[in-house]
Amino acid sequence: MTALTPDVPTTTTQLVHLAHERNPGMALDLDWVASVQANTSAIERRAASLGGRRSVKKDYQAAWLLKAVSLIDLTTLSGDDTPGRVQRLCAKARQPVRAQTLHALGLDGLTVGAVCVYHDMVETAVRALEGTTIPVAAVSTGFPAGLSPWHLRVQEIRESVAAGAREIDIVISRRHVLTQNWQALYDEMREMRDACGEAHVKAILATGELGTLRNVARASLICMMAGADFIKTSTGKEGVNATLPVSLTMIRCIRDYQDRTGIKVGYKPAGGIAKAKDALLYLALMKDELGHPWLQPDLFRFGASSLLGDIERQLEHHLTGHYSAANRHAMG
Repeated sequence: MTALTPDVPTTTTQLVHLAHERNPGMALDLDWVASVQANTSAIERRAASLGGRRSVKKDYQAAWLLKAVSLIDLTTLSGDDTPGRVQRLCAKARQPVRAQTLHALGLDGLTVGAVCVYHDMVETAVRALEGTTIPVAAVSTGFPAGLSPWHLRVQEIRESVAAGAREIDIVISRRHVLTQNWQALYDEMREMRDACGEAHVKAILATGELGTLRNVARASLICMMAGADFIKTSTGKEGVNATLPVSLTMIRCIRDYQDRTGIKVGYKPAGGIAKAKDALLYLALMKDELGHPWLQPDLFRFGASSLLGDIERQLEHHLTGHYSAANRHAMG
């Protein structure tokens, strides 16, 4: 990460969520898929070196952390979610950092990237976010396992879009990757993308269940060929979620896809990213590998909730020299 501060929005008008050209997809190219490999040891060495090679402090760190806030998909995916909890989460999405802190940092109008909920809470979230540009993302297609009947998975997408979701986080069938049935994965992803209509689609690979980095790379490529606007690591419910080696593998596939097609595809690491220092590592990785365009909410998101609380604590420490209690930064 360079010593230059990122483009952090300073007014509400600068926070309009960007809309780049959607990924139309392409015909399935099995020769390209078969050629994709992953050098696991080299990927792991590169990922392990990142923390020691990139460090930002003081005002620069505060600027990067504010950037990270604008990229968070603030998420609640619990079995005990209630309308009240979702409404409180949406209030947090509108004002993710205490107004006094933002004022002291010379910032106004900061919001998160999106609010992510189950289908049943989409209408509640949409109503709670009226008057903002913050989109609602719905997890769909039998989340998290993706094992419900196919027609129900597709119908769930359509119903979430009808309820007002502007982004749909779908889960792929892991078995297609594990059995190398790339045609089935492509056809499935294509139909789910079509069911999303104008809503952007994020394809969740559940990378912790795919076995190898080569499988992760090939699944990433297939989903992009089928029209995924984002590729996402995890549901957050697997034993292993987002990691730097997996992220490096996926974003290099994004780079290859752009080189081949000219289309930019977004990236969303999710699950296990709970500390501000983790967010800084992911931002450094994105800037190094893909460049500045992938530091904007139309091409990069963190799937997280507790991350925001830790960022708030770090920002207050930057201003006061003291860490605040975690209960000052409740999510909902």
